[in-house]
Amino acid sequence: MSAQNLGKNWKTTGLGIAAILTAAGSALTALTDGNDATVPDWGALVAAVIAGVGLIFAKDSDKSGV
Repeated sequence: MSAQNLGKNWKTTGLGIAAILTAAGSALTALTDGNDATVPDWGALVAAVIAGVGLIFAKDSDKSGV
């Protein structure tokens, strides 16, 4: 993975960042809502972060839609 390809396709990079922020926000909400019965889904958080990183580093900027 090279930093040169990071962010070449803004749509894919944006979706990766959105996936990470959404998962982190959900976990943070579950941690800080004051209800001991709600706990973060750590597995979902890790999966979303891995998927988000994969989208950020995706090499799709040179592919056509045909």
